[in-house]
Amino acid sequence: MRKDTHLDPGRRQLLRYAGSALVLSVTPLAGLAANRPAIIAVRIWPAEDYTRVTLEHDAPLKFNHFLVENPERLVVDIEGVEFNSVLESLAGKVADSDPNIKLLRAGRFKPGVVRLVMELKTRVKPQVFSLAPVAEYGHRLVLDVYPENPADPLMALLEGRQDAVEPLKLDQELSGQAQKPAATPDTATAKKPGKAVVDRLVTIMLDPGHGGEDPGAVGKRGTYEKNVTLAIARRLKARIDAEPNMRAVLTRDGDFFVPLHVRVQKARRIQSDLFLSIHADAWIKPDARGSSVFVLSEKGASSTQARLLAQKENNADLIGGVNIAATKDVFLARTLLDLSQTATINDSLKLGKYLLGELGSINHLHKAHVEQAGFAVLKAPDIPSALIETAFISNPEEELRLKDEAYQEQMADALMRGIRQYFIKHPPGPKARMARAG
Repeated sequence: MRKDTHLDPGRRQLLRYAGSALVLSVTPLAGLAANRPAIIAVRIWPAEDYTRVTLEHDAPLKFNHFLVENPERLVVDIEGVEFNSVLESLAGKVADSDPNIKLLRAGRFKPGVVRLVMELKTRVKPQVFSLAPVAEYGHRLVLDVYPENPADPLMALLEGRQDAVEPLKLDQELSGQAQKPAATPDTATAKKPGKAVVDRLVTIMLDPGHGGEDPGAVGKRGTYEKNVTLAIARRLKARIDAEPNMRAVLTRDGDFFVPLHVRVQKARRIQSDLFLSIHADAWIKPDARGSSVFVLSEKGASSTQARLLAQKENNADLIGGVNIAATKDVFLARTLLDLSQTATINDSLKLGKYLLGELGSINHLHKAHVEQAGFAVLKAPDIPSALIETAFISNPEEELRLKDEAYQEQMADALMRGIRQYFIKHPPGPKARMARAG
């Protein structure tokens, strides 16, 4: 084809104007496309409780969702985004072991709309909501898929007690303060330490702090608090379950996020006798070290550090991501919970004292007394509750210890001794037949 290199002046001027018009007409459209939100990351957190899919994006976006039956599917339409490699990778992120999601895929539905289709393994009650930027996260679109018929934790606990037929016997020699029997003709010559006998199942809720979208504190070597707390909680659970008529339940037994009020609700649903929330502390100075125990306060924090720690832990809901519209919790809405809360706090202080004493046998104590602050996760009005800061993950030396399996075993042993001492001195009374509300 011949290339014409000579144009008359009139034609040259016409082409120049046409080119200018083309630039003017295309530039706004190009700018509009550049300003569209982009999906920058996708994360999936599978668990028996629920599966969470998080789509992180760099600007607010519009979306809507609906369910489709036969087969069960959740469909989410996202407006104003372009289909990119991140969305294309969705299908490969769903594990075969995911208890709720079978398949997840995305594609262009129509101009300017991307459609996500989630094939489900069971009927679900989804929650789809957005979160504003916080901490290291940008905007997030969250798809929480809850089974329509979730497992009943109380029934699972009762089914697991088939081998728990012997009364709970706690040797008071462990406390070093065995009760002496009354001087009667039958017992005056008795020399053996007494036994505290509880003829019912004692239930303890263990709460590994953080999880899923919320990693908690992160050590200099990259150790996540959420992983340390789960490892220690699992070891402590094994020790509790080995005791006659004692059973432990975890608020989470995997890497997924549990809102603070749900942790409290889980403890109340199984009529728990104790609630222990396990954490690993962090501070701006790397030389801070030691273990601590905290309980709820009804009159403000016992120290500035306790107040700051409570604020940090209570912010877990912001980082982990809570659907505020679906949160209905009367316990966290109140700051004081009448005389029953006061009695529970007194019991919590006693529990904390035993735990702190045992922690001091394996680690330096950051504070030699139990501290108090307004921790949301400790606000069950009728369950003695304590928050244990096992060590400072921000301290390089203690970070290494927290990762060490031998130290995790020592920590679980110390907490178990503290639990046993509490029940020796304060045996639990009869438990109501009906599960508590919440």
